[in-house]
Amino acid sequence: MKKGKEKNMETIFKPLPYLNSGKALLLRMLMVPNLFLIRADGLDNLSAGRGAAIYVFNHSNSLEALFVPVFLMFHLGGRTISFVIDWMYGKIPVIGWLMNMIDPLYVYHKRSTIPLIERKRPSRLPLNTVDRCCRKLESGGSIGIFPEGKRNPHPQFLARAKPGVGHIILNSGMPVIPVGIDFSARRRKGKIPVFGRMMINVGAPLDFHESSKLYRAIKVGSPENNDSSRQLHALAVETTCFVMRRLSCLCGKTYREPVPVS
Repeated sequence: MKKGKEKNMETIFKPLPYLNSGKALLLRMLMVPNLFLIRADGLDNLSAGRGAAIYVFNHSNSLEALFVPVFLMFHLGGRTISFVIDWMYGKIPVIGWLMNMIDPLYVYHKRSTIPLIERKRPSRLPLNTVDRCCRKLESGGSIGIFPEGKRNPHPQFLARAKPGVGHIILNSGMPVIPVGIDFSARRRKGKIPVFGRMMINVGAPLDFHESSKLYRAIKVGSPENNDSSRQLHALAVETTCFVMRRLSCLCGKTYREPVPVS
């Protein structure tokens, strides 16, 4: 017990060189629950000090969207990961304030069921999500994406991923860090808990350099051509499926790939 407490104290006071003292203190405070809730493997695969990266996660419940970003940014020394999240979270008191600290990339296509919040949705939407993510990566920032697009509480299967993540990967050419999130309750009881102990498995970085070169060559060569659009989409789907298969290995859920269109 004493050794466990000493280890936690050592962890919570590790250096956070990318933050000023005020933000470092806040991140340490937010990290405290994670010391008891999260067990992690593969932290050596995090890209600290190696520039921009795309972090991809499976998504099973709401709380992981709060705890996991804190956990990863803490172990990245305070480096920011700008998560792609629904705009409604930015309008929730306290949570919105915390979210805005990580410079998120809000998406606005979903409507809020709360009229007061829905009235705050902008009428003029920003650039599409793929372009905004690529600009963030080009500027040296890292992004975090849940390719399933929404919470998926199914204990056995990952949801069908959106090909947008494949377009972002191939457009940017940046390395991809897959992060699988699992739960003790899923393994023991076969269900995703509302609140429970998490296991985070960080996979080795994925390199799509060659596919990215091909994608960008097609895009530059014939951007308005229908055949080119189909080729770009096929490459994005292939890349997305590859990432989801890796996430499947890391989170314990099965990924059922889409049936190819002939």
